[in-house]
Amino acid sequence: MKKIAAVRFSRFVKTSFFLLVSLFLYLPVNAQCAMCRAALSGEGNKAKAAAVNDGIVYLMVIPYLLVGAIGYAVYRMRKNKSK
Repeated sequence: MKKIAAVRFSRFVKTSFFLLVSLFLYLPVNAQCAMCRAALSGEGNKAKAAAVNDGIVYLMVIPYLLVGAIGYAVYRMRKNKSK
């Protein structure tokens, strides 16, 4: 019983460490390809450039959600198998 508790605590510590590190390493970035940057460079296109950046970030959310959902499904399957 103590061994199981130690494994759970170790897993909790690793997860907590990962979450804290990922929160502290957040850096704001400008997500823009070279072609978009060339087309939108200049003083008059600031609002349009910001909209393009937001659109790129929005489009990148979908793959991360899919990977997260697949990872969660695999986790649930493995958890149910171990019972």
